[in-house]
Amino acid sequence: LSIRRGIEVGHVFKLGCKYSDALDATYQDENGETHTIVMGCYGIGVGRTVAAAIEQNHDEDGIIWPTPIAPYHVDIIPVRVDDETMKVCNHIYDSLEAAGLDVALDDRDERPGVKFKDADLIGFPYKAVIGP
Repeated sequence: LSIRRGIEVGHVFKLGCKYSDALDATYQDENGETHTIVMGCYGIGVGRTVAAAIEQNHDEDGIIWPTPIAPYHVDIIPVRVDDETMKVCNHIYDSLEAAGLDVALDDRDERPGVKFKDADLIGFPYKAVIGP
């Protein structure tokens, strides 16, 4: 047995008959006998699960989403938004989508540094920078 740090992402509480007695909540079994319902409470914290994933997958620039839960797998970042570069970017986009990946294409007319910073902020697991 070793002691490790952890985070509660779900819980199970046995409530017993405390509330069912108060509510006179019963059921009949196959023999027609009446019994008090034994209750439980179960839950999973989606927010806590996401927080745990972020806690384990980040760097100084922010979140790096684990691929299985990432909103997008790849961000395609064209250094220039011109016809030639965008033709290549669209081809890569289509190929990655055809391979089953979720892909974002940052076709904004912004400086590359702005796009890189935004990609880091969003936390794309992979970035493809396309340029001359």
